This record gives sequence, C-alpha cells and structure tokens, in this order.
Amino acid sequence: MNILVLGGGGREHALAWAIKQNPKCDRLIVAPGNAGIAEIAECAAIDPCDAGAVLELCEANAVDFVVIGPEAPLAAGVADALRAQDILTFGPSAEAAKLEASKAFTKEICDACNAPTAAYARFAEAEAARDYVRTQGAPIVVKADGLAAGKGVIVAMTLDEALSGIDEIFGGAFGAAGAEVVIEEFMEGEEASLFVLCDGTDILAVGGAQDHKRVGEGDTGPNTGGMGAYSPAPVLSAEIEAEALEDIVRPTVAEMARRGTPFQGVLYAGLMIKDGQPRLVEYNVRFGDPECQVLMLRLGAQVLDLLVACAEGRLGEVRAQWAPDHAMTVVMAAKGYPGAYEKGSAIRGLDSLPDDSHHMVFHAGTSEKDGQLVATGGRVLNVTARGASLREARDRAYAMVDAIDWPDGFCRRDIGWRAL
Repeated sequence: MNILVLGGGGREHALAWAIKQNPKCDRLIVAPGNAGIAEIAECAAIDPCDAGAVLELCEANAVDFVVIGPEAPLAAGVADALRAQDILTFGPSAEAAKLEASKAFTKEICDACNAPTAAYARFAEAEAARDYVRTQGAPIVVKADGLAAGKGVIVAMTLDEALSGIDEIFGGAFGAAGAEVVIEEFMEGEEASLFVLCDGTDILAVGGAQDHKRVGEGDTGPNTGGMGAYSPAPVLSAEIEAEALEDIVRPTVAEMARRGTPFQGVLYAGLMIKDGQPRLVEYNVRFGDPECQVLMLRLGAQVLDLLVACAEGRLGEVRAQWAPDHAMTVVMAAKGYPGAYEKGSAIRGLDSLPDDSHHMVFHAGTSEKDGQLVATGGRVLNVTARGASLREARDRAYAMVDAIDWPDGFCRRDIGWRAL
C-alpha cells in the first residue's frame, strides 16, 4: 500500500513509525512531516487542511490509504473530500468531527443518549456567562466552544479565575474557537483517556493512557497540550473501561449513526473517574498527543491493520494485541511554553540514543537547518520508552532525556507520579 499520513507532530511521527513496520506498507508519505519523520518517510510540504492539495498529492503518488492525524483537517472536511474521490480514509467526516470541534455539540449528543457527563450551560455573550458563574460559584470549568489546540480550557478554582477566563476567551485569546463558551460543573476524581476505534457501527478499544496537562510538576501551572503520558493507566481498570464503553461510547456512536452522521475513526474519550464511576469530560476525534506515542509503542505494526479494518467497516473482524508492558513519554518543550517561547535553538545528542522498539524519540516541533536539528515549536520532542514496569519505562525515558543536549528546553520530572 502507498500510505499518506497527514500532520507534522509527535502523534504523526508515532503513527508513521508504527505503520512503517508493517510489511503491507510499501511507501509512506507524511504531509507536512518534520525532521524526525523525514528519517523514516517521505515528507510533502503541503497544508494538511487544504483538501485540494491533499487530493493532488494522492493522485500524483497513487495513494491507497490516508490517515488523518490532527483535528483541524478533520473539522475542515478533508476526510469528506477524500472519500468523495473513493480514497480509503481513516478519520471522521466534518459533521462527525463536531464531537471535538464544538463542545456544545458534544453536550447535546450526551443529553440525547444519556451519556454521563458534567452539568453545563453555553453562552454567546460574556455578561450572561459572568452572571451564570457568579450564581454557580467556584470551582467551575470554562471552555472555549471550538478547536483551541488543547488549550481553551480554564479549570477555575476561584470566582476571579472563572471571570478572567470568560474575559480571556471572549477577548479573542483562542480566536474563532472562543465565539461561544461552555461552562461546566467541576468534576472531582482522576482523569484518564480511553481510545476507541469506531467504523460507524462497531467499536474496538485500543488502549488507555493518562496524560499530564499542566506545565508544572505536581500538576501545577497553566494547561498545555500535554507534558507527558503513560499507558496503561491503573485508574482505568477493565471494569471501568467496560462501563465507559457501555454507558458513554456505544450510546454516542449509536446516536451519531441515528442522526445520519456515523462516526468513523478514533474516538478519544477523556474520562473523569470517581468511586469507580466514569463520566465524560470531553471527546476528541483523533489520537491524543502525547498519548498516541505510548499507544503506538505498545501496539506496533498491527496499527496499520486495525486502521484499515476501521476504514473499511470491518472492525468486527479484528482484535488489538497488546504488548504486556508499560510505556511512558516525556515531553521536552521550549522554555517559556505554554507562553511565549523562542524558536530556532539547537538540539544535540539524539544520535547517541537507543532507537528500537523500547526506546524512541518522536519529534513534535523540529526542523533541520544548516545540517543541525533545531526547535520550531512549543512542544518539541517526545522521549518515549517501554519497560516491564512503569518504573522501568520511566527510568529509561528520563535516562534518554538526560542524554539530550538542549539548554533551551525543559520537561516535567514527575511524569507517571499518580501511578507510581
């Protein structure tokens, strides 16, 4: 198969790495890719949200299968354009992608199918939102309704934080994503992520993970796109996973099908778990980043077979075979992230690191300049390792972190602390 992966971050590097190992992969193209991806695949410098450019690339390279990594091309309808040309595609339609592109839409779906989630209200004007928050009190959660690259969520522990969050969102901090806000009940518990392939009818759970959203150790500071993750997550027991599938995911998939917009792709359910009961925090319609990195390290080459079966509507015929171990990824970010940060700093030392099925550095924001690897993003490297135990995976990951020479980068030193 000639395969195209759309995207250029750590998630897409991990997907490309796993797909490349499958003997069914004859040729692999990633658009736009990054410096790390360029070592294992051809990179094409196009905008993955430009459906016309994607179609031209597919035609010119006889692409058989497209895997869409990020949420933005999905929301832009790239999957619809590909399917209209009979190109096998992994990823939901623009209408189904509203499960991530609009938090208010997700709440409507949950209401319709009785999926347990936080109580909420939605607002298009700041003053009404402020009045609601004053009535409800804190803690409370304020969210930009649309896509905000994982950052449009303010978990406000005080009334002032909530009011400030409303002003920030309506003030344009998240662009068009902040045209409306959704204000939710603060849910107590421990958060985990469950990833489920859906072919419109059948579902297949392909793993759980736990992310670390806040920038500082001990889960302090502002939310980020994610500073590290590990899999499996002990809090997501087999019993809780089964309950989440039965009470949350299956009803959602059935409701989407009932509306004539079946969901095909990966449904990433962010769950809040308290007293053994899961409730939905929110849906994403693509693999998490950096959760994908630990999932791919544990799943390996079979990922291609699972994604193709999903795209062809054959999920009922396949099963996921897990490596019975643990994986952890540590995000190395540019100093200043998630605020302002410098680009272009040199990264050295990666050539001396192990590079095998137990040790991988997935690139998230890198490019090559004058023969040197440089940082081009906020989250730059995903240092990832497997081990027989989570502690062993952690020790391997941080040993690699310590061998990387990047004075302008930083990481959290406590990834996995809840489980450990």
